Amino acid sequence: MKLSGRKFRKIKDWIKFGLAIACVVVFIVFFIFNVWSPIRKPVSVVVPRGASVTGMTNYLYKNHIIKSKDLFYFSIRLNGGKIQAGEYDIPRGSGIWTVASMLAKGKIATTTITIPEGLTVIQIKNMLMNTQYLTGEVDCDKDLPVCDLHDGDIFPDTYRIARGTRRLDVLELARKKMIEIKESFAGAKYPEPLKTWEEVLVLASIVQKETPQKREMPIVASVYLNRLNINMRLQADPTVVYALTDSEGDMHGAPLLSGHLKIDSPYNTYVNNGLPPHPIANVGRDAIRGVLKPAHTKYLFFVADGRGGHKFSKDYAEHQKHHESWRRIKKEKNSSLR
Repeated sequence: MKLSGRKFRKIKDWIKFGLAIACVVVFIVFFIFNVWSPIRKPVSVVVPRGASVTGMTNYLYKNHIIKSKDLFYFSIRLNGGKIQAGEYDIPRGSGIWTVASMLAKGKIATTTITIPEGLTVIQIKNMLMNTQYLTGEVDCDKDLPVCDLHDGDIFPDTYRIARGTRRLDVLELARKKMIEIKESFAGAKYPEPLKTWEEVLVLASIVQKETPQKREMPIVASVYLNRLNINMRLQADPTVVYALTDSEGDMHGAPLLSGHLKIDSPYNTYVNNGLPPHPIANVGRDAIRGVLKPAHTKYLFFVADGRGGHKFSKDYAEHQKHHESWRRIKKEKNSSLR
């Protein structure tokens, strides 16, 4: 049966009308779920552990973050029916669907924590206590590795974490990273006279404290290895500082005096032969590499050059010349500050 032209046009008109209605409905749904928002400026929302969907729905509605409880609850159902704990940064103008999707998928706010190389455990804990967006304490009394940290246990790095992360969890993350670093160096040949990974870390911690320059680390490591191989004391100032400050590693601007070099401590390498008993700081990958692949030198001494680096010497006479040059540079610097 053929349709007359009139009837055909009528059907086309109805189809167009139906499509127009469908477009309007889609627009309304899109507007309600994605545009209709009471959020006039970015807002932070914390979902506590164990919070219910109903409880969070009431909270969001009461604080003018959503405009409809029913639509929000419906959106959560379509996103899996659950919400995840954490802190969320909700952008300005976010609709119900955006908010529900963020909470259901755990799109939590993050932050980065940078643990600098060369800090001690005490310094790192102090830093974390003064860092925003973290929670909890840095010490604990449980039988857990993170409750008994020592220098050398933590890997300095930049860590991306969720806001509200516990400080102990940050320390645990850095502790596990150091285990990974150790495993990445498995099979490496230790330079004489080092025999163990612990000895590598001890020397790396001294190198780390002596120079921040990556290119110098293998040379500084060679100086100390050369001394160890002839049973010469390391005489490393950072080990004295570590002993003087009760493992904090920071003199807080006070000068290191000649009398300090006589302190009775197993960490004082001016009065004891060999390496200190444990690392004096937490070390980065470059310091470890510097020890494992030291430069081939005959250097036994080094002193600051006044430009952020060091001058190296094979004998004491040459070292004395470099040291005198450094004294003049320091004197000039101090005079300019007056």
